[in-house]
Amino acid sequence: MSGTLFVVATPIGNMSDISPRAVETLKLVDYIIAEDTRTTGRLLGLIGIKNKMFSYHKFNEKSSLDTHIEALKEGKNIAMVSDAGTPAISDPGKHLVRAVLENGLKVIPIPGPSATAAAFSCSGSLNDSYIFAGFLPSKGKVREEKLDSLLSAKMPVIFYESPNRVTNLLEMLEKRKCRVVVARELTKQFEEVFEYSGGEFVEKGEFSLVVEPPVEEEKVFHVDIEMLDIIEKYSMSSKDALTLASKIYPQMSKNDIKREVLAVRNS
Repeated sequence: MSGTLFVVATPIGNMSDISPRAVETLKLVDYIIAEDTRTTGRLLGLIGIKNKMFSYHKFNEKSSLDTHIEALKEGKNIAMVSDAGTPAISDPGKHLVRAVLENGLKVIPIPGPSATAAAFSCSGSLNDSYIFAGFLPSKGKVREEKLDSLLSAKMPVIFYESPNRVTNLLEMLEKRKCRVVVARELTKQFEEVFEYSGGEFVEKGEFSLVVEPPVEEEKVFHVDIEMLDIIEKYSMSSKDALTLASKIYPQMSKNDIKREVLAVRNS
């Protein structure tokens, strides 16, 4: 019988946020793969767990795939953690999860802390959907182009950003007239969540930004009633005139055109 890969979320700051289920999983698996064994080692020490750990980061995640896949096939259970939050979200883990699924093996999430969900829940956004963008390219034209591409979807976008680049990103967003909520050092001692309106702020710690593109005013289209009368009088039936009008005004449905015509004529 094959084993299971457990994708285990760990605290993003406050150690009290680790779930009992995560603790139990980390205790019972055959071994743990961690982005940084020193960081995970400190966590395990705090919760009283001694288990085997292996390093799993962006420099070795592809080369170590076969080793972990074979271990799962042999029946071993593995827990995967990142330094903070949920693995495989702007952290190593994607390649292993994909390989596990492609091999028909079992993967189970042990959900928990996520900076993305935490930031969005405190953003005051009235949307039910958002785009998670992670980190933008660090500089240059590609950074601007990627930002504009994401904002063009007209949905809230969640970015992660480093302290040395966050001011640059905020300046870019200010030029684009976006609403921005900054979440800094979430769940940690100096955490703060605020709507950015320019000015100075503390450029230290880890940043999550919830960005809402500016709302464009909805264009209102009106039917040229006189034109419709002429079409109807000299060339075709009311039904055909309505069909032609819907082609002239593709932004409006036939029902909307009909309602507007009737409203004008009745007035």
